Amino acid sequence: MGLKTSLWAATLLVATGAQAQDLGDIDREAFRAEVRAYLLENPEVLLEAMDVLRARNAAEEARADEDLIADNLEALTNSPLAWVGGNPDGDVTMIEFLDYQCGYCKQAHEDVKELVQTDGNIRYIVMELPILGPESVVAARAATAVLEHQGPEVYAAFHDALMSFRGRLNDDVIGKIAASTGVNVSQMIADMESDSVGAHLDMVKGLAAKLNVNGTPAFVIGNRMVRGYRPLDGMRQEVSAAREAS
Repeated sequence: MGLKTSLWAATLLVATGAQAQDLGDIDREAFRAEVRAYLLENPEVLLEAMDVLRARNAAEEARADEDLIADNLEALTNSPLAWVGGNPDGDVTMIEFLDYQCGYCKQAHEDVKELVQTDGNIRYIVMELPILGPESVVAARAATAVLEHQGPEVYAAFHDALMSFRGRLNDDVIGKIAASTGVNVSQMIADMESDSVGAHLDMVKGLAAKLNVNGTPAFVIGNRMVRGYRPLDGMRQEVSAAREAS
């Protein structure tokens, strides 16, 4: 469709909502019939309008996400009980909200590892967001306690093993995974119910709510939100876009 035709169609559509109000009943009906006939002959006009509307809505959502990220940047990037991997001095910060029982999180896990390793300039932060039942809460508490009391290296191995495990988690499985990755299990169990662990997970839950994160995985990449799983190429594009925007 040419520009002239599109502009004429847009004029007609505007008129139906505004200028047509000034027409008499007979003229109004005739005008509406003309517009209807045009749209039936040129339905692509409606598709173009929907594309414009979707693009406009997406831009508005992106701007709203930028504001939310800016308002919560301190909590996103400086929590003492959120593990930092990748390059701590990277030019792009990527934060992942995840659940250790989330199938899409596990699917994303290998892609995220490859992205962080091959890029070399991403600061990667993990936020445990247990939303899939009691076992998810146990796993998140265990991981957070390990990070707080046994250090980031032990946590990294434990986290990776939890994300790589494909079965259903329970207390026994979590304990076995912990033991296999060098975790002091008895210390982990003692530390899991600490006030600091609970406060951190409550903070992450509240932060997710502020950012309109209703499922996992969800990512903050630079000043952009990515809700849901994206394959590796899509994640690379998001990182590139974040770099261009910075």
